[in-house]
Amino acid sequence: MSAPRAWVALPDEAETVAALLVAFRDHNGHDSPSANSFLATVERLFEDRDSEFLLAARDDDSPPTGVLQLRFRLSVWRAAPDCWLEDLFVDADTRRAGVGDALLTLAMARATEHGAKRIELDANEHNAAALALYRRHGFSERSKGGAGRDLFFGRELE
Repeated sequence: MSAPRAWVALPDEAETVAALLVAFRDHNGHDSPSANSFLATVERLFEDRDSEFLLAARDDDSPPTGVLQLRFRLSVWRAAPDCWLEDLFVDADTRRAGVGDALLTLAMARATEHGAKRIELDANEHNAAALALYRRHGFSERSKGGAGRDLFFGRELE
């Protein structure tokens, strides 16, 4: 069996990307947005030059079971792009098979290719497997430097 592989998704793979994001939604215990909404949004994001999706499979003969979304934005603090890793999901059947590692390795390469000086993400502090994966790839709670942990804040808007 060959090693896991990851690649930059193409627009004709929008349905695959959306289906994996719907599986992520379901994994998180939500029932919205709808599958149609996911697909429409994924199709719009494929048109955005500052956004891309990565897909990964267990091996060359398997369908994609992992997805990752990257967003790029210019940072005044770095005078270069920052990369935001917005979503990373691997289907339960292929977790711990290297699919997440393949996605993160490609994500960091893509961020570097875009000229990014930093890549950031948020994760639930109780998701031990995800935290271990991110730490294994050099992510830390102190990406901005200085004392203390970086905290992610947010709120819903109407």
